[in-house]
Amino acid sequence: MQTTPETATASPHCSEIIMPVFNTDLCLPDRRLGKVRDTYTLPGADAEGNDALLIVASDRISAFDVVMPTPISSKGVLLTKIASFWLRWIEGQGLCRTHLLSTDPSQIPDSAFTGSTTREDLAGRVTIGHRCRVIPVECVVRGYLEGSGWKEYLETQHVCGIKLPAGLKRCGQLPEPIFTPATKADEGHDENIGFDQACAHVESIGGRSLMEKLRDRSLAIYSAAAEYALARGIILADTKFEFGFQINSAGEIIDDEPILIDEALTPDSSRFWPVDGYTPGQSQPSFDKQFVREYLETLVAQDQWHKSPPGPVIPDDVIAGTIRRYNEVCGLLLGE
Repeated sequence: MQTTPETATASPHCSEIIMPVFNTDLCLPDRRLGKVRDTYTLPGADAEGNDALLIVASDRISAFDVVMPTPISSKGVLLTKIASFWLRWIEGQGLCRTHLLSTDPSQIPDSAFTGSTTREDLAGRVTIGHRCRVIPVECVVRGYLEGSGWKEYLETQHVCGIKLPAGLKRCGQLPEPIFTPATKADEGHDENIGFDQACAHVESIGGRSLMEKLRDRSLAIYSAAAEYALARGIILADTKFEFGFQINSAGEIIDDEPILIDEALTPDSSRFWPVDGYTPGQSQPSFDKQFVREYLETLVAQDQWHKSPPGPVIPDDVIAGTIRRYNEVCGLLLGE
């Protein structure tokens, strides 16, 4: 584990000082470092004896597809808490099956802890899920017009091939939520695509019928979650989902019904805005990592950074402001 003691912080939802976890080092197969999450294979861990996927949420933060060198202490714990809440909620509402099996680090064998990472380091950071073959399309749903959708609308009055009414404002609510898929990219930026392009992208695994199912499921989850959040003072402006097919230990698909995977409805995958003070026509204050993006944009404007690796060190006040926002949205959503 790599930590930075001077950036340790106390989280309002945690009773002790949280030492930041920048990466993990477990003796398990298939280690892969994402922008925020470290993943491993957990052999024979599901109820049928199939391998499971172990996901550890670090305190790394990325922006503009660049991982920053400064950890945001306790961020991974809060992300795991929010994501696991939503995954169970989605299942409980009968909206979709998910990959989530457990969040209990005690299910990791002792033999995994031969490196610098301890079981205590993983407390609150672990998601154990079904291993899945990922469907290579990001399922983005927008209820409000911001980000790349706003930029595309200004240029074409369309978003991902969907024609929208004239005269919409930045951050304005759309007449109805829209499904705007994107290609998944291991490196670099995801690319917004139209629905027909998305169908072609998954032609070999289901094509149009699969994308129609994912579109309808994504819109249903978004609408239900947006209603839940709004009742708690939060606007869910947009979000993205990932789906996959469950596989066995040999990598063979054992269920052709797509399930929701990865995270869901967290500040890293969604735009959350406070209802109080919401004003269309301008940028909104947010509960997500937009706070970090805005700081980085000031560096770009001053020609001090160019949205490419390596990322700049994040100042203490931006770290504190970011974790405060994550804590606030966690408290509102979970009623804490």
